[in-house]
Amino acid sequence: MITLYHLAVSQSDRIVWLLEELNLPYQLEWFDRGEDGLAPKEFLALHPAATSPIIRDGDVLLAESTAICEYICNRHGKGALIVKPEAANYPDYLYWLQFNNNVLSAYFVIAALRAQEGDTKDNLIAKVAARRSESYYQYINQRLGQCAYLAGDEFTCADIMSVFNLTTLPLFGGRTIEDLPNVLSYVERISQRPAYIKAMKIAGSQAQRPE
Repeated sequence: MITLYHLAVSQSDRIVWLLEELNLPYQLEWFDRGEDGLAPKEFLALHPAATSPIIRDGDVLLAESTAICEYICNRHGKGALIVKPEAANYPDYLYWLQFNNNVLSAYFVIAALRAQEGDTKDNLIAKVAARRSESYYQYINQRLGQCAYLAGDEFTCADIMSVFNLTTLPLFGGRTIEDLPNVLSYVERISQRPAYIKAMKIAGSQAQRPE
């Protein structure tokens, strides 16, 4: 059985969502953040990368959300929720699978510079990061005006990887989506999926450690 080491209020909630979508059995091990908002030392000791999420599957210990999604879908999900290389929309799937990391990179650059400098309006790196971030959000809004899901007409891991930035990141100062009508409609559709509802109750940003 897969063990998911879940850090509270983190991107590991998407792996709970994935496992619920695939109806796979799993064990959740919960780690609360410290008073400083950071992962506790017990979590950091799990994997050399010291990032969330982390899974264990037998002798396999794996970090990085994209790798975990591909691993679970291919090894345990019979290829569900991924797009095969021969499919016409495979390039779209690959691109949107990376959307999460692109947006997060820009977010962390801007957040770090603001923490250091306060006013970043004259900082070239901050301006480049802000422009790039805005381009990503405008592009996703455009994309979702063309198709129901990011890789095309079917729900895939590209959606599982991307929704965190649209729902949870704004809680930490990330860009909001109120002015992106196609994105708003998309998030509403996603939020009605039974597996998503269940996963957010278990491990979403408002979830509490199970008793």
